Amino acid sequence: MVDEVGVEIEAARPRSDLSRLRAIVGGSAGNLVEWYDWFAYASFALYFAPVFFPEGDRTAQLMQSAAVFAVGFVARPFGAWMMGLYADRAGRRAALALSVGLMCLGSLGIALTPGYDTIGAAAPVLLVIIRVVQGLSLGGEYGASATYLSEMSTKDRRGLWSSVLFVTLIAGQLIALSLLILLQNVMTPADLESWGWRIPFVVGALLAVVVFWIRMGLEESRSFINARDSGAERARTLMLLRRHPKETAVIFGLTAGGSLAFYAYTTYMQKFLVNTSGFSKNEATGIMAGALFLYMCAQPLFGWLSDKVGRRVTLMWAFGGAMIATFPVMSAIAGTDSIPVAFGLIVLLLLLLSGYTSVSAVVKAELFPAHIRALGVALPYAAANAIFGGAAEYVALRFKASGLETGFYVYVSVICAVALTIALRLRETKTHSLILED
Repeated sequence: MVDEVGVEIEAARPRSDLSRLRAIVGGSAGNLVEWYDWFAYASFALYFAPVFFPEGDRTAQLMQSAAVFAVGFVARPFGAWMMGLYADRAGRRAALALSVGLMCLGSLGIALTPGYDTIGAAAPVLLVIIRVVQGLSLGGEYGASATYLSEMSTKDRRGLWSSVLFVTLIAGQLIALSLLILLQNVMTPADLESWGWRIPFVVGALLAVVVFWIRMGLEESRSFINARDSGAERARTLMLLRRHPKETAVIFGLTAGGSLAFYAYTTYMQKFLVNTSGFSKNEATGIMAGALFLYMCAQPLFGWLSDKVGRRVTLMWAFGGAMIATFPVMSAIAGTDSIPVAFGLIVLLLLLLSGYTSVSAVVKAELFPAHIRALGVALPYAAANAIFGGAAEYVALRFKASGLETGFYVYVSVICAVALTIALRLRETKTHSLILED
């Protein structure tokens, strides 16, 4: 077999199913920890915001903690850029270990940083620095793990195995939410506000240490080894933009629609249920927890389906469905006071979106040659995610404040229509994959 730069690939003995499974678990476990830590910040902000931002009322404190959360989003494209280059030069295993190591430091930093009453203005400054570190880590995690999982999967099961990436992403969110519910039931509000909010960050740091140890023992992917040994050029940013502008634009466009819909249907939806539909906070939390669990379970099904019918079909299902369904379904959610109805409508939106999220990793990895694959996957993804996904809640609230809340539904539909257009013109990556090793 000959690789993308015309160099013969050395034959290698087939990997066992156990070896592949170990790689999939190790590659995806860090993603779970990364997203657990990321969402733990948002979940417990209600309790630690006064510790770092004592000035002003509760709303002002939450706004300041939310601003720090946004800083992490801004840092993600830089993390994707740096970690993508590192993964293409030093290897997928090294990048995976580094990303989870940085997240461990970030979680431990939040857990141990004294509050404003102890060190004054240095407390919020340190929090900002820590969130930048976590943003760099999370930005780099996606490209490295998406690339590694896609490369370590067999050709006929890449969609199935790479869908594990979003399973662990949603699982991290659910674990953070579950820990919040547990601590709320076993601790007093005073203890949670005083010191209990530090517990999830200690847990995150300990989990990251375990995953770091697992990842240090992972096998490097053959795609990276073959690219390195073939003498292929080292990945550079300008190389990506000059030689792969179409693929970069494709990933940016698909991610714009996918990440906007994801944050609209998940993170913002919980607030939408309270602020627009009129459900209580507890009811909204219960609805979203159940919907997210079903959403998580749907990922392998759609990943498996993409291995049978192709990635384009599931992408068209996702973006075509989101384009058509977002306006009427969100309008219906806004007007209902029935928990089962709201739950069913949200699950419908998430099942549509599963056509994208289940193949998000593999369809991007299959577009690039090995020597620049991690950077190609990570950078346009992180940029589009920061612009469209990170701003989704702000844009939704701006529409609501202007008295034009349905304008947000239209906005999501339009961006998904753009992504659908890209999917329709996309060459089937399952058939024309640039991942040559099996």
